[in-house]
Amino acid sequence: MSNDNSSSFANSNSSIPVVQIHPADTPGSRMPNPEHGSHRLSASKLKDKLESLGDSMNRESTSRMGDRMINLLLAQVLPNEDLSATSPPDGNFDTSPQVKDRRSHTYVERPNFSIPTMSSNFRRFNSRIGVAFVFQNRLIRLFTWRQPTQTLSFLLMYTFICIDPYLLPVLPLASCLFFIMVPAYLARHPPPPTSFPTDLYPLGGPPLADAPTIKPAPEFSKDFFRNMRDLQNCMEDFSRGHDAVLQFLTPLTNFSNENLSSLLYIALLLISCALFLISHLLPWRFIFLVLGYGGVAMGHPAVQDLLATPENEQLIAEAENEGRSFLLSASKKDIELQTSQEAREVEIFELQHRALHDKAGEYEPFIFSHSPYSPLSPARISGDRPRGCAFFEDVLPPRGWRWSDKKWTLDLLSREWVEDRCVTGVEVEIEGERWVTDLHYEVLEEGEKSKGHEMKKGKTSGMILA
Repeated sequence: MSNDNSSSFANSNSSIPVVQIHPADTPGSRMPNPEHGSHRLSASKLKDKLESLGDSMNRESTSRMGDRMINLLLAQVLPNEDLSATSPPDGNFDTSPQVKDRRSHTYVERPNFSIPTMSSNFRRFNSRIGVAFVFQNRLIRLFTWRQPTQTLSFLLMYTFICIDPYLLPVLPLASCLFFIMVPAYLARHPPPPTSFPTDLYPLGGPPLADAPTIKPAPEFSKDFFRNMRDLQNCMEDFSRGHDAVLQFLTPLTNFSNENLSSLLYIALLLISCALFLISHLLPWRFIFLVLGYGGVAMGHPAVQDLLATPENEQLIAEAENEGRSFLLSASKKDIELQTSQEAREVEIFELQHRALHDKAGEYEPFIFSHSPYSPLSPARISGDRPRGCAFFEDVLPPRGWRWSDKKWTLDLLSREWVEDRCVTGVEVEIEGERWVTDLHYEVLEEGEKSKGHEMKKGKTSGMILA
């Protein structure tokens, strides 16, 4: 190598390491000089190094591909707003009433939403959910009579449990023995390959295989994609079942039809009270036995084919419509919701005032109040200001009531009102709007005229509350 381009090497002042590949180590081979910076590496070791490096690169690339795929999947279904935010950035909270969110941090402290965390948790969940789908497939095969002997065996065990419910705690223990521990022992102690089917299973001897362990499915393996397929189908089944249940129950229970929901509420209340009293008298074992046999029999292919005929589907639809029609007619006949509304008349007093010493002055509007603020009223004696609103449009009905009409009626029977309430210290106009005014007493104390205000009251009534 020429020294003209030696400046292009960063380690020009030190020796350049050279990897030498030797096919085999022989006694007569020449050993490289360590001072020259060369390292001896056999072909087998180099192959192992490259394979390990390639495996690590493949794992990293596979993990990155998995992250990208899950992130792209989540980006299609997530909204743009931040779901983890609990308050606006400026700290101003909306004071309007909102529905309580039982999943917020107010009730349970949980980590906020994060796409990387969601991606990682989804991959971990998907690689471990296979056992649930295996159990689901076995239940489907069991209740669809794929193997009638297994279904009949299940019905036999169900019959024993219904007849003697005290055997129910034995079921999980027996399931653990026969479905978990026995297969694990058989995998640990497999039978000899030369044994005949008629030979007894050998119970002695050392274990011939490793203990079985359950490992998560590797990413991008067949089991991993099978789990994704089953998870996709499970989400669709849950969505259909959820929508079907809501479509059936919501019109009956959300009081959109108040007569129908009220009838259903009364029926459920009566049934609950009756079961509370006579529940111990009912043959629950026989009831559960019949319901279990009926549910399993519904999954038989012959029964499914019989129910899937157009005639039976039409018959079921007609029966459902007749049942709904019967409930609607019964609710309209027996449930009466249109009751006569309670109506009350309220009084609102318009208060005006002027200075006590200004006899020639005009009264000025002061406030609209529900109290007349008479001279001998406790609020007037204690010196409290009358309570009310400054504008007539701001007068609101009490909580739970509403105005039946927007038109108010001016009460011109002020004298009768004063006499009925025994109001003293006032005078009543006999013409015009029939104002009720405080009597003006000129009192001299120590040569000074008393100072204060005199009130002028007018009553507006006739608005009906409903």
